[in-house]
Amino acid sequence: RTDDHSLSENESLIMISKLFLRVTKHYLPHVARLCLVSTFLEDGVRMWLQWAEQSEYIDSTWNCGRFLANIFVLLNLLGQLGGCVLILSRNFVQNACFALFGIIALQVSLIRSYLRAVTVFSRLNLSLGGGLLLLLAECREEARSMFAGVPSLGHQSSPKHLLQLGGRVLLVLMFLTLLHLDLSLFTFLQNLVGTALMVLVAVGFKTKLAALTLVVWLLCINFTFNAFWTVPSYRPMHDFLKYDFFQTTSVIGGLLLVVALGPGGVSMDEKKKEW
Repeated sequence: RTDDHSLSENESLIMISKLFLRVTKHYLPHVARLCLVSTFLEDGVRMWLQWAEQSEYIDSTWNCGRFLANIFVLLNLLGQLGGCVLILSRNFVQNACFALFGIIALQVSLIRSYLRAVTVFSRLNLSLGGGLLLLLAECREEARSMFAGVPSLGHQSSPKHLLQLGGRVLLVLMFLTLLHLDLSLFTFLQNLVGTALMVLVAVGFKTKLAALTLVVWLLCINFTFNAFWTVPSYRPMHDFLKYDFFQTTSVIGGLLLVVALGPGGVSMDEKKKEW
């Protein structure tokens, strides 16, 4: 009876997730992309509103002069806002993703020259890579053979599915940057539950259900513990909470793309269809 009860609960959760996908299938990818690029949008707007401060910071870090510092700020601003506009409008998405990859590389080089902390480096290097790979997978068209009868690669090793696998793995690394080392029981449980769900997403087992559950979990945590709008802007905690809020929102966007696209061919869910 216990097994039957557990099975019925599992079936109920699957039915709820299927119903959610059926209702939201038309606008879920748009919401996912908006959440994913929210970090770039916030940083691009900050570059615009704090142009003088950003230019001075870059000049003092690299000793490159104000002219080159202003060029760097301009490239960041145009690259991030322009890339976000293209991604949200679904125009030249691949080019926009590569441009944002370049922005990440520029920002990482800046941080590494000033701050050697491994945690900061890993956050900047991996925070959005997984989501951008999922965006590339979403917009990639499967290559078709030009000649009839010529055998093609299996669907599991197609570039799209490999991009989805890489995106899921990097999503795990994105999530690991959100973990907080705290001795409290709630933080321990929060990290444990989140990590377990991310492992399911990474290996592609019950992928959509695990990703959707994690989205709800992270939304609750984000608006509860990263409410930067409740802290005065002149306090350092405001910037820390704001950074964590948009990083978590980007993780949520990547997970929503997983919910919309599925795990891809390289996953346990796909393997189960062959058993």
